[in-house]
Amino acid sequence: MKKGAVFYHAGCPVCVSAEEAVLGALDRNRFEVEVVHLGTAKNRLSEAEKLGIESVPALVLDSQVFHINFGANLSDLK
Repeated sequence: MKKGAVFYHAGCPVCVSAEEAVLGALDRNRFEVEVVHLGTAKNRLSEAEKLGIESVPALVLDSQVFHINFGANLSDLK
């Protein structure tokens, strides 16, 4: 059974670079990956907040949040 991974980002250059690096390193045989662009999927902002995401890019693996570099505060995307 694959574990879930969700990559949240805002589409900025920092986020795109992190997406390429981080998602390229994930073993797709172990993880089912979803990419969420919070700039266009604003309906997912509350979900990200509930998970504890404070800034993007961020990767969530099995409910554990990993903040990667810094692209934007979640509050800036509202």
